[in-house]
Amino acid sequence: MSERISGCILTPQGWVLGTLSFDERITAIDGTPVPAPRDGEPVVLPGFIDVHVHGGGGADVMDGNGAIDTVARLHAGHGTTSLLATTMTAPREDIEHALADVGRAMRERPAGAARVLGVHLEGPFINPGKLGAQPGFARVGTIEELRTLHELARIRVLTLAPEVAGHLDFIRHLKIAGILPQIGHSTGTYEDGVAALEAGACGFTHLFNAMSELHHRKPGMVGAALAHAEFAEVIPDLLHVHPGAIRTARRAIPKLFCVTDSTAGAGMPDGTYHLGSHTVTKCLGGVRLADGTLAGSVLTMDQALRNLVSIGIPLHEAVRHVSTNAADYLGERTRGRLQLGAHADIVVMSPDLQLTHTFVEGEAIELADA
Repeated sequence: MSERISGCILTPQGWVLGTLSFDERITAIDGTPVPAPRDGEPVVLPGFIDVHVHGGGGADVMDGNGAIDTVARLHAGHGTTSLLATTMTAPREDIEHALADVGRAMRERPAGAARVLGVHLEGPFINPGKLGAQPGFARVGTIEELRTLHELARIRVLTLAPEVAGHLDFIRHLKIAGILPQIGHSTGTYEDGVAALEAGACGFTHLFNAMSELHHRKPGMVGAALAHAEFAEVIPDLLHVHPGAIRTARRAIPKLFCVTDSTAGAGMPDGTYHLGSHTVTKCLGGVRLADGTLAGSVLTMDQALRNLVSIGIPLHEAVRHVSTNAADYLGERTRGRLQLGAHADIVVMSPDLQLTHTFVEGEAIELADA
């Protein structure tokens, strides 16, 4: 049965004051173009897309046994309509256990949950010298291990350190296999980053974090990203990255997209949780290892949008960072935009950007508690 939503609708052509009709797909958008949202009117936006999410609602993707359902429901309740289930660096059997669960959820979306579009394999093919909050199971990537994991659940994005011996050739294989290689958890130089991009790397994992920093005589991986990348992730919880650095990345990287990098503590009270094999503590708006290292986040995408607007980014541009750019990166042409025939992945927010409705492929989602 067709449903209708009225308000200021953000289409690829701009704002329309009117009505959006939909079932599982968008069937009509009727109204009058306006230059900006009208005061007092709700805003109707494309659903958020999170390419890097480890957990939420007390569950971690690495738990398996239905954990991804909990994660996908928690984030759907905050406006995320599709996501990539993201793994941790771990022994092979642990990753296989997690991916078997993700594959099940991909085959049939659980009710009330975001669509799981695939896997972001963050590790184990990273530099052991730049683990960040990843456990110490880093190893060199092999085609054999990749093939086994990919058969369990489709890998869409894979984070790796390109300076590790053999990884430039591995990047070339990933591209042939249709997997997007991302540079991250890397001690590599600017030159290593450029070489990786030339080999086929497509983006950078949580830009600025867990990679060699920008210095004017040693530009590092950050310099390679700012100089050459079309796509890169950034975590806009305002803890991982300073607002000025987010602004810098926006000017340099045409299709910067936001991720939460959220963990089991997202949507939960302060306390102790786990991230892969690590024990982490949620407090003061973040999540950390015992030594104080940031260990993912407790960010949700509705808050990510509000954070971007709070630092002066216009709403229509902020929406591209939490939705459309990630869809473009993944090649998802019927998500991340409100247009005829697109999936009815829809977020409705009040004028002060509080979430009021979320629809995943036309299904009304129960919103999470604030």
